[in-house]
Amino acid sequence: MDRRALFIFAGAATAWPLIGGAQQKAMPVIGFLGTGSPNPNSWTLAAFRQGLSEAGYVEGQNVAIEYRWAEGRYDRLPAMAADLVGRKVDLIVTSGGSSPALAAKSATSTIPVIFETGDPVAFGLVASLAQPGGNLTGFSYLAFELMAKRLELLTELVPQARVIALLVNPNNPNAERIMRDVQEAARAKGLQLPILKAGTETEIDAAFATLVQRQAGALVVSPDVFFGIRREQLVALASRHAVPAIYWSREWAASGGLISYGPSVPAIYRQTGIYACRILKGEKPADLPVQQPTTFELVINFKTAKALGLAIPQPLLARADEVIQ
Repeated sequence: MDRRALFIFAGAATAWPLIGGAQQKAMPVIGFLGTGSPNPNSWTLAAFRQGLSEAGYVEGQNVAIEYRWAEGRYDRLPAMAADLVGRKVDLIVTSGGSSPALAAKSATSTIPVIFETGDPVAFGLVASLAQPGGNLTGFSYLAFELMAKRLELLTELVPQARVIALLVNPNNPNAERIMRDVQEAARAKGLQLPILKAGTETEIDAAFATLVQRQAGALVVSPDVFFGIRREQLVALASRHAVPAIYWSREWAASGGLISYGPSVPAIYRQTGIYACRILKGEKPADLPVQQPTTFELVINFKTAKALGLAIPQPLLARADEVIQ
């Protein structure tokens, strides 16, 4: 081999590791598709990041997260899901019910998707809870199944109320089923159930005015991301109009709401983070069963009850997981 050929060969040999390194994949990217907005959901994100870190992934160190927030506008979700798919993220995590999950499902049949929603089988997201069968899996928080229970708890707390209103967001794709389920439960208890619809901030104010006109003695607030964004407004209106209201998660009672009942939302997001890591490490969504909560939190705000002049029945107080003083 002549001297010139030797230099060319040596140069190529030293270049190969550099070329190989340049082709190595950068850190994995998770697309986070949320129906809400970043500030009200900060506690869910903290729980999600906790789950990631427990399984070995830390945002900014060995995993990146691309966030997309619809801020209560369900119609924005399909374009946001398509954008994440176009960016070739490794995984999509959806937050805020069935709408972002369905948007992600429509946008990709190959990128893994983790959802948190009500009834994923009924929505056509998975074939079954035990064997999802496609590129989606996640967590079912029993959104519909718990509505009748919330009505029952409210009647225990305010037994004299014969008119109990239901607040729903008509833009929520689950609104019809929620109304039907609660109407059936109210009918079984001999209650009147006026239905109040609100999909904007001003409609929330109008709904409470209607509630007063209908002389409703209590209120069930249905699970909805838009209502979560407007949590402070809703709690303040319930206080101003002296209306006992029940909500779906502890955060409402912690914000001054009277009572809440539902699974621990931070616990679900922590598990979502763990599931995300398992998929990033090579497991398939089709092999990961959809999880359901096994414990539920009953939280009562004693200070709010006192302000409303309510005496909390001892049996209900004894069943509470937490009483906020």
